[in-house]
Amino acid sequence: MHLVIISGRSGSGKSTALHQLEDEGFYCIDNLPAALLPALVDEASRPGFEHFRGAAVCIDARNAWRNLEDFNAIVDALPDSVRSEILFLDAQDSVLIKRFSETRRKHPLSGEQMPLAEAIERERELLEPIASAAALVLDTSQLTIYELRDAVRQRLIGESSGSMSVLIQSFGFKRGVPTDADLVFDVRMLPNPHWVKELRLQNGLDTEVRDFLEAQPMTGELFDSICEYLDRWLPQYRDSNRSYMTVAIGCTGGQHRSVYLAARLYRHYKEQYPQVHIRHRELQ
Repeated sequence: MHLVIISGRSGSGKSTALHQLEDEGFYCIDNLPAALLPALVDEASRPGFEHFRGAAVCIDARNAWRNLEDFNAIVDALPDSVRSEILFLDAQDSVLIKRFSETRRKHPLSGEQMPLAEAIERERELLEPIASAAALVLDTSQLTIYELRDAVRQRLIGESSGSMSVLIQSFGFKRGVPTDADLVFDVRMLPNPHWVKELRLQNGLDTEVRDFLEAQPMTGELFDSICEYLDRWLPQYRDSNRSYMTVAIGCTGGQHRSVYLAARLYRHYKEQYPQVHIRHRELQ
């Protein structure tokens, strides 16, 4: 049985992720008490459940605090026949506050004695046992609903046991390093096409920008160095049962150099890792 546990702070996109899995054929339950996970697994073993792709449940701060404290013990006690994955969604505090202000929804922990900002911080503490056990953590601060649904589909759907999903992501340092990045490579030492008038409004996927960067000897050397590192260490992550890896490639604005190198790395590794994906954060 494939069991996906979705958690995260309120406003981070848990409902969107759960709806995506429901569309993909999972039996989905929102706000399941963690103590009922064994009962769900037992029920899923009965006839009639086999036409579902698996089960997906949302467990968050609405749970009783004792269930959250015992979460890891509950999951560890599930039968060996259950292949469980934990997806933890989060976002920057300022983004969560803005989302609640826009939707006018009430935070589940907020009230007269606890303002919104304090409730958001308290929620982080309550969910720490789940966050620390999560195989995949996604920062949704800069994701649209459609990008989040795509991310869930790419990273969780169709995974086979023992495989590792690799996301290669370009980004711009001026907007911050992606918080879900596992490995970060800074490529700002390369000549910047932004300062070439004819290339400024193009990006690293355009032929003219690729030609400009490939004409620089340093570009090939940097690409080879990054590949040498990844060739050495990605198999080690995979062999240690790591399910997800995000390799982030950053330049100043995330338009030219990082986009070019991320795309080149994607082409290089897509044969070695069937579950390799690419995302250009600043081109979305």
